[in-house]
Amino acid sequence: MKFDKLKQEAQKAEQSTKKLFEKLKRKKPKDLDDIVHQLHDDTFEHTDCLKCANCCKTTSPIFYERDIDRVAKRLRMRPSEFIEKYLHIDEDKDYVLNVAPCPFLDSENYCLIYEDRPTACREYPHTDRKRFHQILDLTLKNTFICPAVFEIVEEMKKKF
Repeated sequence: MKFDKLKQEAQKAEQSTKKLFEKLKRKKPKDLDDIVHQLHDDTFEHTDCLKCANCCKTTSPIFYERDIDRVAKRLRMRPSEFIEKYLHIDEDKDYVLNVAPCPFLDSENYCLIYEDRPTACREYPHTDRKRFHQILDLTLKNTFICPAVFEIVEEMKKKF
Protein backbone atom coordinates (compact mmCIF):
# COMPACT_ATOMS: atom_id res chain seq x y z
CA MET A 1 0.00 0.00 0.00
CA LYS A 2 1.35 3.44 -0.94
CA PHE A 3 2.22 5.73 1.96
CA ASP A 4 -0.45 8.37 1.17
CA LYS A 5 -3.15 5.71 0.79
CA LEU A 6 -2.04 4.06 4.04
CA LYS A 7 -2.28 7.37 5.88
CA GLN A 8 -5.80 7.92 4.51
CA GLU A 9 -6.91 4.40 5.47
CA ALA A 10 -5.35 4.69 8.94
CA GLN A 11 -7.07 8.02 9.45
CA LYS A 12 -10.44 6.53 8.47
CA ALA A 13 -9.87 3.64 10.87
CA GLU A 14 -8.40 5.72 13.70
CA GLN A 15 -11.56 6.06 15.79
CA SER A 16 -12.39 2.36 15.65
CA THR A 17 -8.75 1.55 16.42
CA LYS A 18 -8.76 3.87 19.45
CA LYS A 19 -12.01 2.29 20.63
CA LEU A 20 -10.55 -1.22 20.34
CA PHE A 21 -7.34 -0.20 22.11
CA GLU A 22 -9.21 1.43 24.98
CA LYS A 23 -11.16 -1.80 25.43
CA LEU A 24 -7.93 -3.85 25.35
CA LYS A 25 -6.26 -1.55 27.90
CA ARG A 26 -9.21 -1.99 30.26
CA LYS A 27 -9.67 -5.74 29.87
CA LYS A 28 -6.12 -6.92 29.06
CA PRO A 29 -7.24 -10.22 27.52
CA LYS A 30 -5.03 -13.13 28.55
CA ASP A 31 -4.72 -14.32 24.96
CA LEU A 32 -3.90 -10.90 23.46
CA ASP A 33 -0.19 -11.63 22.94
CA ASP A 34 -0.89 -15.04 21.40
CA ILE A 35 -3.47 -13.63 18.99
CA VAL A 36 -1.37 -10.63 17.97
CA HIS A 37 1.75 -12.77 17.53
CA GLN A 38 -0.18 -15.16 15.27
CA LEU A 39 -1.50 -12.20 13.25
CA HIS A 40 2.07 -10.87 13.06
CA ASP A 41 3.36 -14.21 11.74
CA ASP A 42 0.49 -14.52 9.24
CA THR A 43 0.95 -10.96 7.98
CA PHE A 44 4.70 -11.19 7.57
CA GLU A 45 4.37 -14.39 5.54
CA HIS A 46 3.20 -12.18 2.65
CA THR A 47 4.77 -8.82 3.55
CA ASP A 48 7.96 -7.69 1.85
CA CYS A 49 9.42 -4.79 3.82
CA LEU A 50 11.83 -4.02 0.97
CA LYS A 51 8.88 -2.96 -1.20
CA CYS A 52 7.84 -0.37 1.37
CA ALA A 53 10.46 0.88 3.85
CA ASN A 54 8.05 3.58 5.09
CA CYS A 55 9.55 3.19 8.55
CA CYS A 56 13.04 4.01 7.26
CA LYS A 57 11.78 6.78 5.01
CA THR A 58 9.63 8.65 7.54
CA THR A 59 10.71 8.05 11.13
CA SER A 60 13.84 7.72 13.18
CA PRO A 61 14.57 4.96 15.62
CA ILE A 62 15.84 5.80 19.06
CA PHE A 63 19.58 5.22 19.29
CA TYR A 64 20.66 3.86 22.66
CA GLU A 65 24.27 4.10 23.75
CA ARG A 66 24.97 0.49 22.73
CA ASP A 67 23.44 1.22 19.29
CA ILE A 68 25.61 4.29 18.86
CA ASP A 69 28.72 2.31 19.82
CA ARG A 70 27.85 -0.58 17.48
CA VAL A 71 26.99 1.59 14.45
CA ALA A 72 29.96 3.90 15.00
CA LYS A 73 32.27 0.88 15.09
CA ARG A 74 30.68 -0.42 11.88
CA LEU A 75 31.33 2.94 10.22
CA ARG A 76 34.84 3.13 11.69
CA MET A 77 34.04 6.30 13.59
CA ARG A 78 34.27 7.33 17.19
CA PRO A 79 30.86 7.40 18.88
CA SER A 80 31.17 11.16 19.39
CA GLU A 81 31.80 11.62 15.64
CA PHE A 82 28.79 9.46 14.81
CA ILE A 83 26.58 11.52 17.13
CA GLU A 84 27.87 14.79 15.70
CA LYS A 85 27.33 13.70 12.09
CA TYR A 86 24.06 11.77 12.29
CA LEU A 87 22.12 12.37 15.53
CA HIS A 88 20.42 14.92 17.72
CA ILE A 89 18.50 14.75 20.99
CA ASP A 90 14.73 15.04 20.55
CA GLU A 91 12.03 16.41 22.87
CA ASP A 92 11.93 13.09 24.76
CA LYS A 93 15.69 13.35 25.42
CA ASP A 94 16.45 10.46 23.05
CA TYR A 95 19.08 10.33 20.33
CA VAL A 96 17.40 10.21 16.91
CA LEU A 97 18.53 10.73 13.32
CA ASN A 98 18.96 14.26 11.99
CA VAL A 99 17.18 13.45 8.73
CA ALA A 100 14.56 11.26 7.13
CA PRO A 101 14.81 9.13 5.13
CA CYS A 102 17.44 7.27 7.09
CA PRO A 103 20.90 8.01 5.70
CA PHE A 104 21.66 4.29 5.81
CA LEU A 105 18.79 3.33 3.46
CA ASP A 106 19.92 2.70 -0.11
CA SER A 107 17.93 3.31 -3.30
CA GLU A 108 16.59 -0.27 -3.28
CA ASN A 109 15.39 -0.03 0.34
CA TYR A 110 18.25 -2.08 1.73
CA CYS A 111 19.83 -1.06 5.03
CA LEU A 112 23.54 -0.38 4.67
CA ILE A 113 24.13 -1.19 8.36
CA TYR A 114 21.58 -4.02 8.65
CA GLU A 115 23.70 -6.38 10.77
CA ASP A 116 24.46 -3.54 13.20
CA ARG A 117 21.19 -1.62 13.01
CA PRO A 118 19.71 -0.05 16.17
CA THR A 119 17.61 -2.13 18.53
CA ALA A 120 14.49 -0.14 17.64
CA CYS A 121 14.93 -1.11 13.97
CA ARG A 122 15.46 -4.76 14.91
CA GLU A 123 12.23 -4.80 16.91
CA TYR A 124 10.06 -2.76 14.53
CA PRO A 125 7.08 -2.89 14.15
CA HIS A 126 6.84 -4.37 17.67
CA THR A 127 3.79 -6.50 16.87
CA ASP A 128 5.55 -9.64 18.10
CA ARG A 129 6.37 -8.17 21.48
CA LYS A 130 5.29 -9.59 24.84
CA ARG A 131 2.81 -7.52 26.90
CA PHE A 132 1.42 -6.01 23.72
CA HIS A 133 -1.18 -4.09 25.74
CA GLN A 134 1.66 -1.82 26.92
CA ILE A 135 2.42 -0.50 23.44
CA LEU A 136 -1.04 0.16 22.06
CA ASP A 137 -0.41 3.91 21.71
CA LEU A 138 2.75 3.22 19.73
CA THR A 139 0.87 0.66 17.63
CA LEU A 140 -1.78 3.25 16.78
CA LYS A 141 0.96 5.58 15.49
CA ASN A 142 2.50 2.71 13.54
CA THR A 143 -0.77 2.05 11.66
CA PHE A 144 -0.01 5.31 9.84
CA ILE A 145 3.50 4.15 8.85
CA CYS A 146 3.52 0.40 8.39
CA PRO A 147 1.01 -1.42 6.14
CA ALA A 148 1.66 -4.64 8.07
CA VAL A 149 0.70 -3.00 11.38
CA PHE A 150 -2.42 -1.57 9.77
CA GLU A 151 -3.36 -5.04 8.51
CA ILE A 152 -2.69 -6.65 11.90
CA VAL A 153 -4.83 -4.08 13.71
CA GLU A 154 -7.67 -4.47 11.21
CA GLU A 155 -7.55 -8.24 11.81
CA MET A 156 -7.52 -7.62 15.57
CA LYS A 157 -10.83 -5.74 15.20
CA LYS A 158 -12.39 -8.95 13.86
CA LYS A 159 -11.13 -11.00 16.81
CA PHE A 160 -11.91 -8.66 19.69
